[in-house]
Amino acid sequence: MGWTTRPSVRSRALTSLIATCLLGALSATVAVAPASAADNEGIGFGVTPGQPYKDVKPKKDWLGSYIVNGKHVFCVSFQKKAPGTEEKYEPGDELRDKWGAKLPEDTAANISYLLLRYGGTQDSAEAAALAHLLHSWTSKPRSEADLDPELGPDAIGYDIQGHLDKLKTQFPEGAAAVEKLTKDAEANRGPWTTAITPPKEDQHIGTAGEWTISVKNAKGKGVSGVPVALTPSNATVDSGESTKPASTSNAKAQKATTVKTGEDGTVTVKVTPTGDQPKLSSSLSAPADRPYVQFPVKTGVQNVVSTGGEKELKAQGVAVVSKPGKVQVTKVDAKTDKGVAGAVLRITAKDKSTAAVGHDGKPLNGADGKPAVVTTEGENGTVTVENLRTPQEICVVEVSAPPGYTNAFDPKNPPSACGEVKPGETLALKVANTPNEVPRTIPAGDRPVAMMQGTVENSASTAGILGVGALALLGSLMVGVAARRSSRR
Repeated sequence: MGWTTRPSVRSRALTSLIATCLLGALSATVAVAPASAADNEGIGFGVTPGQPYKDVKPKKDWLGSYIVNGKHVFCVSFQKKAPGTEEKYEPGDELRDKWGAKLPEDTAANISYLLLRYGGTQDSAEAAALAHLLHSWTSKPRSEADLDPELGPDAIGYDIQGHLDKLKTQFPEGAAAVEKLTKDAEANRGPWTTAITPPKEDQHIGTAGEWTISVKNAKGKGVSGVPVALTPSNATVDSGESTKPASTSNAKAQKATTVKTGEDGTVTVKVTPTGDQPKLSSSLSAPADRPYVQFPVKTGVQNVVSTGGEKELKAQGVAVVSKPGKVQVTKVDAKTDKGVAGAVLRITAKDKSTAAVGHDGKPLNGADGKPAVVTTEGENGTVTVENLRTPQEICVVEVSAPPGYTNAFDPKNPPSACGEVKPGETLALKVANTPNEVPRTIPAGDRPVAMMQGTVENSASTAGILGVGALALLGSLMVGVAARRSSRR
């Protein structure tokens, strides 16, 4: 079901005005006219002959719109005086039937729906069908007595079957439209409901997710072809304009995107968060429970009903953006498990070659276009990278070893560690380096002097240095004693 293009709510104040009409004063020179024969006739059909009433036998009855102040209007109180092209009106009360009785709830809802759906139609068959149904509901005879041709225009009822038969004979497309509009009103009348459903999973900044907007009728079934205006906040809709947070004082005016519901009464759009708490607001025109009349300023002219049959429905959806996470990397000595400062590490994705992704959806690349690098610091040999997208598999790969750990470093297979960064959590990764080994022998002249075997730390302790000195001193004393003993012999 498509929707005709209509002006804004305010400018539609007279678009679907529904007038009660006196057709007996129309010119008798036109027998059958699918187009308007008078200046105030709009779109519709003229069926012949017209329904007689007291002292009047009109040549035709105009079933269609009338033009008032440049807008198309429709009649509801059959055979009363139609509004002139310059007629003016003031707000009034809810629409009642021709005799002042309250309209049944379903009838009022049908009228509201048809005004919303077909009030701006440019199709003659639809306009004629709408006029016929409005007369049928607002001027329905209470008994056969209301069809007495001796009754005046204020009392005569609308001959429903008689006019339908004329449509079938003279304008069959109009009769077919009556059936179509009747079924449409019964199926889709209000009150409507609308809702916005964000994705079930957490979204990420910079990554689109599917949001669904639904419009349902009074029976809980989807209404198709409904225009819905969407306004995002901290997000973009498809290729729409990005918006700033509503709380930002210098935020630009948000641009609405209009979409239409499909056959099932839903429409799905892709929404990309540009910040935390992305929102999507919707607005649409829905049929009100009851239309409201307007009273003519000039006496003697019938009441009209405007698009008071419309009401605005709004909905809002808020998505959850996954909380950022962080990784804390610790560089340690493989022998002592003590922290090592000065290690240069690259932050990558799971593949150890592409960059990890930040909370803003952008890759964490350095100025060289490669994954960013960090350097461990302090006694603990740690470095922390914050605002990472979650969940995300992340790796830290050593780029260059710190001083004292270069011998075991293989640039083709550097030390690394990987893990998953989870929402709002800190991933702790540890990378170990093997310290350089001291030489196994130390040359002394032409002959090597045997030393203690094994791996030691690069930085010797003071006690160690003193111990080595004491051993050297003891060796010198023993050599002196041996020399003295040899001389005495």
